Amino acid sequence: MKTVIAINGSARKSWNTATLLEYALKGAEAVGAKTELVHLYDLDYKGCTSCFSCKLKDGKSYGKCATKDDLTPVLERIAGADAFILGSPVYIGMATGEMRSFLERLVFPYLVYDREHSTLFPKKIPTAFIHTMGADESSAKAMGFDGPIRLTELVLGRIFGSSETLVATDTLQFDDYAKYVSSGHNPAEKARRHREVFPEDCRMAYDLGMRMAQAGR
Repeated sequence: MKTVIAINGSARKSWNTATLLEYALKGAEAVGAKTELVHLYDLDYKGCTSCFSCKLKDGKSYGKCATKDDLTPVLERIAGADAFILGSPVYIGMATGEMRSFLERLVFPYLVYDREHSTLFPKKIPTAFIHTMGADESSAKAMGFDGPIRLTELVLGRIFGSSETLVATDTLQFDDYAKYVSSGHNPAEKARRHREVFPEDCRMAYDLGMRMAQAGR
């Protein structure tokens, strides 16, 4: 049985990002995969501390993160998985701080400082990243949000073998916009889009999960 792990980089466990990850895992389960959803905000960990133990020649931690904390067993399970899917809302143009710290710990130990741009990850597995944002598509493009998103996809593909991206734009941020300073948004239009467009985002996430499970080794 194949294993697909999803990592939620949002503080909210039942909102846009988490919902899309859950649909992706449902898609993976539909084709027989075993799944797991990890909420990063439940864990106590830090990003890379530049100890370089993962790069030390003949070191006991060569190719793996030497830091021991709540993230350690998650990284070990990802190393044994057949596919993984990351998810994060976009904060100030990029993934959340927790997701960025997670990516440092996940990617850096496998990255080799050589001319061939080698990877120490022992196999090729499919990966994906689901991004959610309150900005609409045109605003996101104008502000350059696509740059960090594409860079992340490139890095994941280089280290793990392949990667794809799903972006859900103009998402619903509040249950009741009247309670918050948010005059730049049209609450009725936000509600309509959540009702009519977000279900399509969920369908695409479901299909993505199916592809991840079917493409895994």
